[in-house]
Amino acid sequence: MAEVKPLSVGKAAPAFNLPAYPAGKIRLSQFKGESNVVLYFYPRDDTPGCTKEACGFRDQLPAFEKLDAVILGISCDTVASHEKFTKKFDLPFPLLSDEDHAVAEKYGVWVEKNMYGKKSMGIQRATFLIDKQGKLAAIWPKVQVDGHVEEVAAKLAELK
Repeated sequence: MAEVKPLSVGKAAPAFNLPAYPAGKIRLSQFKGESNVVLYFYPRDDTPGCTKEACGFRDQLPAFEKLDAVILGISCDTVASHEKFTKKFDLPFPLLSDEDHAVAEKYGVWVEKNMYGKKSMGIQRATFLIDKQGKLAAIWPKVQVDGHVEEVAAKLAELK
């Protein structure tokens, strides 16, 4: 695994082009000059914390749209898994599939986890706010789900 430089506010967000549900493929560059991007990484589809976070973004989507923002979720789950998760919870934004975790590595969120003494690699819950110029406007490296969606919306409102 290549050493990843820590990302910082004001720097260009790492590019990506990933399969997504329902959009087919999504590139970060397609939003440049058009929309702010709320890019949130989450560990797994249809788990309690990830469901709560996704539904939080779903429920606040009109507020994000008023602030010229799109929501994109990324996990290592398959597109088929994303389709089930999206349909089960009526999620109105794309979920991107990073099965080889290459994008998670670029963003520094592919980390060693320790669950009940068992170590494994996985996605650390994190959110990146990317402005219309493709630069990182805010980074939440270790997200606690409660209150997070509101925190992101407040930061986005500051960009206006």
